[in-house]
Amino acid sequence: MAIVQGLVSTIIPVFNRPDQLPEAVSSALQQNYRPIEIIIVDDGSTDGLTSEIAQRLAEANPGIIRFATQKNGGPGVAREHGRQLAKGEFVQYLDSDDILLPQKFERQVGALNESTDADVAYGKTRYRHADGRVEPDAWKGSGTRRATMFPEFLNERWWDTPNPLYRTSICLKAGPWSELRLEEDWEYDCRVAARGGKLVWVPDFVCEVRAHGGERLSAGSNDDPQRMRTRARSHTLIWQHALEAGLPYSAPQSVGNFARSLFLLSRQCGAAGLPQESKELLALATTAAAGGRARKIDIKLYEILALCIGWRAAGRFAAWLDQTRGNR
Repeated sequence: MAIVQGLVSTIIPVFNRPDQLPEAVSSALQQNYRPIEIIIVDDGSTDGLTSEIAQRLAEANPGIIRFATQKNGGPGVAREHGRQLAKGEFVQYLDSDDILLPQKFERQVGALNESTDADVAYGKTRYRHADGRVEPDAWKGSGTRRATMFPEFLNERWWDTPNPLYRTSICLKAGPWSELRLEEDWEYDCRVAARGGKLVWVPDFVCEVRAHGGERLSAGSNDDPQRMRTRARSHTLIWQHALEAGLPYSAPQSVGNFARSLFLLSRQCGAAGLPQESKELLALATTAAAGGRARKIDIKLYEILALCIGWRAAGRFAAWLDQTRGNR
């Protein structure tokens, strides 16, 4: 498919959000930048309303909004579906419960056109609580100017999905979104970082993310073994991206922090009855600890405990011990 220069393609995956979808779409339509296109991907909604509303929005905006449906595959699969349909030089991902602020495309496209070596433009995120309160400062780390995503991205995805605007070229280098149903956005952006993605920052609020109830594309419980299995997979991939970027040798503090995250997730997987995932994550934690600043002795002692009493028992004991320490 030929790329249309200057065109911004906004991709909106949606699952059972008939009330929020129109506002998200409206925020893209109200951009003071043209040309734009909007691709809504219904990720197998079951409410009987979301698909109908998406179709109406497309019919009311011919030539701008396109509508696609798919069998439920999760947010990453839905975003990739939309990306493959997109024609724009730039790609914007927008969750159906968030909004873009009117000057976003104008400011970020301008920044990318000015900084021709940059692949991703980002700005400040505005956060709105469920009770309507708005945080006065930029959310997470979105108010800080950075030239690259790593090493900080290894420990925290410091922007939310609607914040960055990508060049299509870096999306093609990164490859397709994964089928992960949790932390798929973090894994994707770490892959963008590993493929050399460079940043340009604009000092404006560009999007608003909101806290509220309802079904999310990546919903799940921490007690769910499938959720923990997915998190184990995402962390494994993120570590691979860090290796590709050479982080163990250039950012020992960030790598040490990630080693501790791997160690915690290993214990949680053990407690959830996933011994194989627990064992594999512990091996990764050991490797990461060797390249960063983490207490390798704790990891080794836990491995000995798990080999003696089993991975599930060791995980549950570690959870009890963490809770006991936290209650002191």
